[in-house]
Amino acid sequence: METVGGLLREWRHSRRLSQLDLALAAGISPRYVSLVETGRSRPSAEIVLRLAVQLEVPLRHRNRLLVAAGFAPQYRERPLDEPDMSAVRDAVARVLHAHEPYPALVVDRRWNILMVNAPVDRFLADVDPDLLVAPVNMVRLGLDPRGLASRIVNLAEVRSLFRARLSRQVAKTGDPMVGALFDEFLAEYEPDGSVPQLESEVATPMIFRLPEGELRLFSTITTFGTPQDITLEEISIESYYPADPESAAILRSIARPAETGTNPGV
Repeated sequence: METVGGLLREWRHSRRLSQLDLALAAGISPRYVSLVETGRSRPSAEIVLRLAVQLEVPLRHRNRLLVAAGFAPQYRERPLDEPDMSAVRDAVARVLHAHEPYPALVVDRRWNILMVNAPVDRFLADVDPDLLVAPVNMVRLGLDPRGLASRIVNLAEVRSLFRARLSRQVAKTGDPMVGALFDEFLAEYEPDGSVPQLESEVATPMIFRLPEGELRLFSTITTFGTPQDITLEEISIESYYPADPESAAILRSIARPAETGTNPGV
């Protein structure tokens, strides 16, 4: 049976903080942190959350800490397609639509694609239908030879980017399903360990080979600020931009009007 003290200790170790570091940041005594971690003191819900904030514990796991301490979960989780999430969904749809004619999509914490804008359809045109069965996973879609991999010119660099992001996400969230995706990535998409390490991830382009020409894109990631809902904390908007005028011209030439929506490719 997991305890709040044991969970807090795990998060503290993963953040490479001493008990003194955590105590100073949270404004409590190091002795009290020690008492909580060893189970000799039961913290209040306020203290649990104060420590969780300093440890940058994701909201999903803050609920887990609260339950382990004997309190009710505080943060809700609602699917993006639920009626009471309509305002958020509409706001995200406007962001995606405003980004056209450049591609953009929304992914959850497990890299499943939730929403796309119209330009994304052009990239999915020749993808194996099996990869477009919901939930469509961005990692598998991008690195599987039946997906986009066969059209990515600098595939080794793109693989390195995916690997680095997955590794950081596993360390930050402790999500076992992201860890499983990382293990799958290592086993299936870099079986010989030959993926090079990038010196820098700053604006490394993804280079696609399309019938219209070679397309060079770089991406940005947008997340919600100070979310109090698990779903909002765990989704991100991936927006792609042309890296040169030729790529911008190609994207404008293949643009077509369509409605932004969910369930890409189905």
